[in-house]
Amino acid sequence: MSNDIYAIKRIIDIPIKLYFTNCNYLGEIHEELKQKFGFHGFYGANWDALFDLMRDVFSENKDYMVKIHGYYSMKKDLQNECKTMLSVFDAIHDEKPKFTYEIID
Repeated sequence: MSNDIYAIKRIIDIPIKLYFTNCNYLGEIHEELKQKFGFHGFYGANWDALFDLMRDVFSENKDYMVKIHGYYSMKKDLQNECKTMLSVFDAIHDEKPKFTYEIID
């Protein structure tokens, strides 16, 4: 059995661009986060798991910028659900000020 499912893919594209334009369900949001942040195969796809993994992934003393595309084009109920994601991003920024994000559209 390969250890690949336990690996976290190294982030090489800065800024990290999240595309939510075609997302209609929360699971699609989490899949985009998983792919772009390089989370391992058993990412829990919930906000607590996002917070825990982001604390590890963004622990390096290096600048990370996340640009969010399509946030305002999502359905309102999905936008409301994703406010928790933005709170997670804010908490990570508070701990690691070199992590920043911006909602583009």
